[in-house]
This record gives sequence, structure tokens and C-alpha cells, in this order.
Amino acid sequence: MKPIQLQAKNTKGCCTSVKVPVFIEAQEQSVKRLPVVIIGAGPIGLAAAAHLAKKGEAFLLLEAGSEVASNVSTWEHVRLFSPWRYNLDKAAVELLEKQGWKAPDLNQLPTGKELVDDYLRPLSNLPEIYPYFHPNTKVVGMSRKDTDKMKTAGREHAPFVLYTEKDGVFTVYEARAVLDASGTWGNPNPAHSSGVWLTEEKSLHEQIFYGIPDILGKKQNRYGNKRIAVVGAGHSAINTLLELAALQEIYPETDIVWVMRRQRVEEAYGGEERDALAARGALGSRIHKLVDEGKVKVVTPFQVQRMLKTNNVINILGNMNGKKEMIADLDEIIVNTGSRPNLDMLRELRTSIDTATESVKALASLIDPNVHSCGTVRPHGEKELRQPETNFYILGSKSYGRAPTFLMATGYEQVRSVVAYLTGDKKAAEQVELDLPETGVCSINRNTGSSCC
Repeated sequence: MKPIQLQAKNTKGCCTSVKVPVFIEAQEQSVKRLPVVIIGAGPIGLAAAAHLAKKGEAFLLLEAGSEVASNVSTWEHVRLFSPWRYNLDKAAVELLEKQGWKAPDLNQLPTGKELVDDYLRPLSNLPEIYPYFHPNTKVVGMSRKDTDKMKTAGREHAPFVLYTEKDGVFTVYEARAVLDASGTWGNPNPAHSSGVWLTEEKSLHEQIFYGIPDILGKKQNRYGNKRIAVVGAGHSAINTLLELAALQEIYPETDIVWVMRRQRVEEAYGGEERDALAARGALGSRIHKLVDEGKVKVVTPFQVQRMLKTNNVINILGNMNGKKEMIADLDEIIVNTGSRPNLDMLRELRTSIDTATESVKALASLIDPNVHSCGTVRPHGEKELRQPETNFYILGSKSYGRAPTFLMATGYEQVRSVVAYLTGDKKAAEQVELDLPETGVCSINRNTGSSCC
């Protein structure tokens, strides 16, 4: 086979003929024999494995945690507001049922623990998936083989190379395609309103929890009869506040302060009874009642500027309606200000990431909370998720970047479309359908005139 000739521009703008001994056909055949590598063994990563297994495609499933769905296990005590029917992937269910698995009641709301025990762990143990599952394997970076980000010639024909660490051992994997389903849960945003991680906030880690602690279980003694601030206005913050209110019934001296940046607390209640997911709407109704009863004290709109520790209590300094204010004498702070994607490991790949949401760029206008607050998104698949780096995709909650309100059903449809495309079924990849429940809220940014509803 003769080497091909590529046209390369010199610095003066003219072209020179360069002979490059790249044997494209042979290299393409070699790359096609490589597996698809999936990063993250959560619900979306496992769904990707199920779809690839069903298609008879070789794959590897890399998980940084010690077991399947390690991130989900950190909130195992939390009950989802979406019932089982929105949390199961069709291809995964098909593989499970072949092994005698029985689906749970599709109308019931699982906890995080039930999601893992009754669905995700059995899925990971299937013979079609288990041999290719690699726990404790952290991806620290990836690129094209012998090709840095600047090099264009022959780029799309080179295999992906993933650099990983497992128990102190460095391992390199090659792949024909990469599906990044690593999520965002392990990368919380700080409490600071500017979004910058400051040393003083980091230094208070013993009294600050990022996420949803097991308040009514393992953490009762930590929070009982304490003065606690919850920072954030989303569903995670509301779940945290509801558990603290339940703890207040056991420990009456528990003092709950809700800190958020919204102009009005009513904006956090959502659709309430108008929400198509009854449990999601109930979250808003329940917190609405607690605020009205005075059991939860609201401080809004408040922009956190500093956190200072004095005599073992924390004072939060910030701005409120243009004036400097302080929330004093806090024993504990729980931060629910959302998460952000880890983009560091993608530095050597060519990606299209929105500058504001850090989502896949084509999704930004659909999910940007500055534009609308519907909480649902129109059907999308491989075409919208396609990156400049051929055969690299960001899936699941990571595809939403910093934007909130991602539902598993969205990720399952993303996976189905992308796997169809990678296995040559372009027609199936293009026929994207997604039936998501409405939140009951649809605000429109009057400056853009756009809406998701």
C-alpha cells in the first residue's frame, strides 16, 4: 500500500506536498478491532455497556470507585422523585430478564440503595458485562495515540489512548471510541457565590458537607440540636432541609437556616401540584409549608462572600440586597449548590463545551437555567452529542455540565442513539424519542424570547 499525500499549509499560506507514511486502511481496520471504552459505571455507563453487549460490540467499563455506582451509594438513603419506570434502561432490562431478573413495581419510588441493590449491581454482574468491568480504575487523561491536541493530519484514524491508575499501578488502554459517563456528583460547586474555591472554605471541611448527608441515620448526632445553614435552592437542598426538619422533631433545638441566591423563596418551590412527577412536586409543597410555619428560616437573596471560623462556630459573610450581612454562629453548613464536570482529563481531546454551562455545546440553549426553568429538554441524541473529536461522546449528567435537573431517562436515550450510530445503524440513531414528565414550571427569559415548553 502506498503512503498517501497530504496537503499542508505553510506559515505563508501556500501549500506544500508532504508525504506521510500513514496507511489509513490498515490503521482503520486495526482501530475497529479495539473496544469501546466507557468511563463511569453509574446508571448511564452501565446502560451503555448493556447496549453494546446487546449489539455484540467489544467494550471496557472503567469505574474510579471500588464498586458499581459508587456515586449513587453516597446518597443511598435518599428516595428518588422519579418512579422505577423512568430509571430503567430497556436494553439493560432485556439482558436482566434473560437471567430471570424480576422488575420492581414501576410506580414505586426507589432509594439510592434500592437503585443499586435491585438494578445496577445485578446489571453489572451479568455475564455480558462483568468480565469487562474494571473498578478502582481512575482515568487521569486521554488523547489520540501519539497525537497531541494540535495535530490534525490522520487524527480521526488514530486510536484513543486512556491513561489510568489502579491501586498505584499505571495502565494504558486503547479504544476505537470513548463514552464519558463519569457524571458530576463527585465535583461539587463551592458555597462561594462567585464559584471560586477559596482556601478558607476548604479549611472548614470538618464542618461543611457537600451533598445530602444521612441526617436521620448515621449523621443524627452530628446535626441534632445544632444551628445549621443549608446553602442552595435545588432539589438536593430541599431534600436536605426536609430531613433536617424531621430531625428537628427528635432534637427540638435544631435551628435550620436556608441560604440561597434567588430573589424570592417561592422560586424554589417548583411546580408543586402541577408537576407531572407527584413526588417532585411534593418536595416543593412540603418545603413551602415548613417555611410558612417558620420551621425553616430563609435568607435570600444572599451572596456568600466569606466563611470565617471563630470559637468553633462559622460566620458566613455576604451581600443581601446590596448590603453587607452576616449569618452568625453556625455549627454546621451543608452545601447543595450543584456540581461541575471534571474536564481536566479531556484536555488533549478536541471538544465543544459551552462556555457558560460547561455542557455539550449543542445542548446549552435547551438546558441553560438563565434562559428557562422547565426542567425538561426536547429529545436529543447522537447528532447533538457529537464532538469535534470523532467517536468521542459525553453522556449522562456530565453532558449537562453545571445545569441542573437531569433525569436518567434522558441519559438512556442518549446512550441508545450513540450506540446505534457507533454500530452503523444511523437511521435508529436519528430517530430520537424521549417522554419526560413536565415540572409544571416554564418560565421564559424575556430577553431571549425562547422557551423549552
